[in-house]
Amino acid sequence: MKTFDIIKKRINRVSKLMNLSDREVDVILSYKRIKHAKLNIGEKSYEAMRILHNDAIGPGKGGIRYHPDVCEDEVKSLAFWMSLKNSLAGLPYGGAKGGIKVNPKKLNKKELEKLSRAFIREFHNVLGQDIDIPAPDVYTNSEIMGWMLDEYEKIKGKHEPGMITGKPLSLQGCKLRATATASGAFIVLKEFLTKIGKNPSELCVSIQGFGNAGKNIATMLYKDGFKIIAVADSKGGVIDKDGLDITEVIKTKDEKGSVTEYGDKKITNKELLEMETDLLILAALENQITEKNADKIKAKYILEIANGPVTEEADEILYKRNISVIPDILANAGGVVVSYFEWAQNRTGNMFEDDYLEKRLKDIMTSSFQKVYDMHKKKKIDMRTAAYIIAIKRILDAEKARGRL
Repeated sequence: MKTFDIIKKRINRVSKLMNLSDREVDVILSYKRIKHAKLNIGEKSYEAMRILHNDAIGPGKGGIRYHPDVCEDEVKSLAFWMSLKNSLAGLPYGGAKGGIKVNPKKLNKKELEKLSRAFIREFHNVLGQDIDIPAPDVYTNSEIMGWMLDEYEKIKGKHEPGMITGKPLSLQGCKLRATATASGAFIVLKEFLTKIGKNPSELCVSIQGFGNAGKNIATMLYKDGFKIIAVADSKGGVIDKDGLDITEVIKTKDEKGSVTEYGDKKITNKELLEMETDLLILAALENQITEKNADKIKAKYILEIANGPVTEEADEILYKRNISVIPDILANAGGVVVSYFEWAQNRTGNMFEDDYLEKRLKDIMTSSFQKVYDMHKKKKIDMRTAAYIIAIKRILDAEKARGRL
């Protein structure tokens, strides 16, 4: 089943709990803009797209990913989740996403720069600080955002740093951005564990995905006293029931390209998902837990840092088994919250101290968690459903205020 079909199933279920009309459901599942392009670099051509889901609350906001599996279904789904994520966090944004179907590992730096600038040349008319604001995503980074900003400003003939976030610090980026997604997830996790009365020392943790977010959350948990017993990246993983030395695992990953080069106890991604553990952190890609393996999951708690790692059918199975899932649109919102800080500073010219921004991030993430947890308890529904209800209501309220509904 396609990812957006899974979303539609989830929305149809949530809409019944919210008593939404057919027109309201149609608005939530409709897209403002879907734009495709072919990027020609030398003799090669690459598919690219930028998709805006909804802009009732504000301009589109969402990353650009470079990946060989990029397709319209994936980017549509990611744009949809961005709308809900931004709404839930109370940010002044709608949701958008972009991507290029490419394996960036096969391109040199000069080719990557040409590709990134070509993307802006094709999409600059649908981007801007008041229209749609990109950011880094899978296999994109601050350097790529810098190239994109430069190309955009060349075309427009003016400075507009707020048109893109996740930029280098030298181009008015935000220092917190590099670790923001993991920081937000860490804040939410700690709030959840406080609610259920658990201490870090009591929990064994497994982490699937060891890119930027996975490495950073591992570092934060390790420093806080959590015992991390397994981690995995795209090539596989490593396990140590007595606890991994995360500092050394990260060093190995950085030097040799994969966590599998660390130690001698190997584990596959499938085995990591289904192993005995207390907390399972999903920081890789979507659709990792499905109806095929949901009944084999042994973790008591799941933290979603990746987008859409648990399918609708799996959600129902996990909920019936009393496995708590902290949903992606809540747990991984730290990145876009800090992107908002960067955008706001770019727009106003006001520069805030790091400690102030760290406090704002904590306040926003804690407030979002509290709203979701309260509804989850009050209505006896899973946390994802609670998060969807809160987010969808805000979007529909904005649509009604505009007279569209």
